[in-house]
Amino acid sequence: MDLRKLKTLIDLVSDSNVSELEITEAEGKVRIVKSSGAPLVMQQPAVPMVAAPVAAAAAVEPAPALETRHAVKSPMVGTFYRSASPGAKPFVEVGDVIKEGDTICIIEAMKILNEIEADKSGTISKILCENGQAVEYGQPLFLID
Repeated sequence: MDLRKLKTLIDLVSDSNVSELEITEAEGKVRIVKSSGAPLVMQQPAVPMVAAPVAAAAAVEPAPALETRHAVKSPMVGTFYRSASPGAKPFVEVGDVIKEGDTICIIEAMKILNEIEADKSGTISKILCENGQAVEYGQPLFLID
């Protein structure tokens, strides 16, 4: 799907009461989900493409170690950042006590920086992603005790 058409669809969802839009074409399937901020776009090609960025929703099953702790999962596909800007202090470190609603990282998707908030209060026990790493929808980012 060409980027102009995709941008038009994103604008349509943003400006309407529609919360989710899914379109299937010969080139693949696009799903746009509106959350509290900007719409989230997940695109899945009909035929895998080589050397092309593709945002695909992935089911992530937690490993046994994740079951005893709460995992904060990525709400979208994008690039994970621990701080607001290069060289800035990270939002959280292992051992930090956080409250529900605290900003714990940023995920960049389609040139939009989305602040990710803790969905549970507790102590950060593990950071599962590296700064600048690509993350999938549903991928665990942090473990909270």
